Amino acid sequence: MTDSQMIRDIKEGNTELYSELMRRYQRKILIFIYHMLKSAQLELMAEDLCSETFYKAFRSLHSFREVDASFSTWLYTIARNTVLSELRKQKTGHVSLDETGYTPVAPSDIVPEQAILRNERVGMVREAINNLPEKQRSALILREYDQLDYQEISTILGQSVSAIKSLLFRARSSVKSQLEPYFYEPIYEQFEGMNSR
Repeated sequence: MTDSQMIRDIKEGNTELYSELMRRYQRKILIFIYHMLKSAQLELMAEDLCSETFYKAFRSLHSFREVDASFSTWLYTIARNTVLSELRKQKTGHVSLDETGYTPVAPSDIVPEQAILRNERVGMVREAINNLPEKQRSALILREYDQLDYQEISTILGQSVSAIKSLLFRARSSVKSQLEPYFYEPIYEQFEGMNSR
């Protein structure tokens, strides 16, 4: 059953279907909210704000119009607004998209040293993303992690598609420049003590 069919049935009174609709998006929305709360050290509120997001969406479902946006886009918008509202209440003013709580596990064919290096690199990338301004972080997470298209991100962030492309360009450039010193690998001479000519 598609989102559209479920929403139509829910609007017609079959409210039990809403729990299935929640199951489809709960993990993604929870991770997105967690990202936004991380640097404000409010990540423990992620589950509560996720529940609040789904409650608000349910209460407003009658006003949802698929011609304006997909259900997932509409849901991300509610989640983002819920988090920003909470952050304003907490007077932190800084929104972060850092770790999801997911720890990458290296495949078994990778030696321990490689696994450690890989995990360190993942941590550095997350830290670089965390240093971005809020809209750049949100755009980058929605595009790279949640695989949303430009139009969906545009709707969620309330920006034009060209502004989203610009945000993503600046975000990627900033992440790249932050990481270059760590990933630069100098070319060493083949033999120790050999002078360059």
